[in-house]
Amino acid sequence: MHSHSKPTKPLGTFTVGMLSLAVVISLRNLPLTAKHGLSTLFFYALAVTCFMIPYALISAELASFKPQGIYIWARDALGKWWGFFAIWMQWFHNMTWYPAMLAFIASTIVYKISPELAHNKVYIAVVILSGFWILTFFNFLGITSSALFSSICVVIGTLIPGIILVSLALFWIFSGNPIAISFSWGDIIPDFSNTSSFVLLAGMLLALCGLEANANLASDMINPRKNYPRAVFIGALATLTILVLGSLSIAIVIPKDEISLVSGLVKTFTLFFDKYNLSWMTGIIVVMTIAGSLGELNAWMFAGTKGLFISTQNDCLPKLFKKVNRKNVPTNLMLFQAIVVTIFTLLFLCLDSADLVYWILTALSIQMYLAMYICLFLAGPILRIKEPKAQRLYSVPGKLFGICVMSILGILSCIFALWVSFLPPQELTQMSAGSKLGYTAFLLLAFGLNCFIPFGIYFTHKRLSKLN
Repeated sequence: MHSHSKPTKPLGTFTVGMLSLAVVISLRNLPLTAKHGLSTLFFYALAVTCFMIPYALISAELASFKPQGIYIWARDALGKWWGFFAIWMQWFHNMTWYPAMLAFIASTIVYKISPELAHNKVYIAVVILSGFWILTFFNFLGITSSALFSSICVVIGTLIPGIILVSLALFWIFSGNPIAISFSWGDIIPDFSNTSSFVLLAGMLLALCGLEANANLASDMINPRKNYPRAVFIGALATLTILVLGSLSIAIVIPKDEISLVSGLVKTFTLFFDKYNLSWMTGIIVVMTIAGSLGELNAWMFAGTKGLFISTQNDCLPKLFKKVNRKNVPTNLMLFQAIVVTIFTLLFLCLDSADLVYWILTALSIQMYLAMYICLFLAGPILRIKEPKAQRLYSVPGKLFGICVMSILGILSCIFALWVSFLPPQELTQMSAGSKLGYTAFLLLAFGLNCFIPFGIYFTHKRLSKLN
């Protein structure tokens, strides 16, 4: 059955900081925020203040005395079944995101070679399934190999391209080239009469999600109570720097009406490189961004499964999922995850209305993750009250009042983003009023079902365990 090999402590602060960066940041999202120009600064300031800072501070405090992740935090604060609900939501929301990420990678690979192949369902399916299963078996090698791979990928595919992008933008400005946005105070304040502003703000909240995910790996760190909070802050600072400066770099070069959400990043690099006779660099940047996406995908694969595995130690799932190999990798859970992703991929590719299915799956993924965050924001102040004498190497400033303010800000942000997630996106504006109402009603029903699934699994397993 499962291995009893002694766990190691192979992860340092920088490595976990890079893993935190890997699960949060994605350069492919930069064109979305770049379309809003200088008002991006306002949106990021609001999203960081009301959401990212609260959840980063609370998760850092929780990890400083309970370095096992959201399952333990929610279990000890709200009860065992809510703990399983929270970790299930964190894990399951990725089941729809993994195929989308690999589909992006598949399209990017053939972006210059054969653009029509990017829309070939057979090609997309082969890349998604082969890519995910290869990474699944690669992760059997253990957390050290997995963390090294993700860290290298995030440096090559995120940090270096991000630095190059910002450097080229600065050189563009100082060389006297035309600038596509105006730098005035009035441009910082967005137009809130436009509903797209609310959608963008909600999207930014979600773009900043994920720093808490690697708390599941804190137990594999050297001195996690001290070093995990440091790693979180390293990841948060690097994320904000790259996202803000990267978005502005694109907005400076390309007029907002010409920014493509799909190819905006590559187009920006192409403009820069063509301007300075470095066209050969475009292909290299494409390969590097693919590496960054693989690093992000791999970091989530391991962190998410490790978190769900912690719940098996409390008998929330069948004993089958307790099995680990000699590297302490929960192999059966990893295989189960790959099977679920395979099913989602085949369902997605078999349906004709791909755009509608994509937005529904994206919205459901968002809603599940926000439900997990509400549990996290509740756990912070509740555990401060329930366990006031627990040794915390880091505490949210302001004592109980401070953590309550952070919790309220975070919960209100989640409620706002949840509301926006039920609205049909602009890409589906051709839908009739009745269809839009049906879209929202379907999402409400599906979200309710998704909330029921973890409770159904938990109580069914509990009842079967008693019968046996």
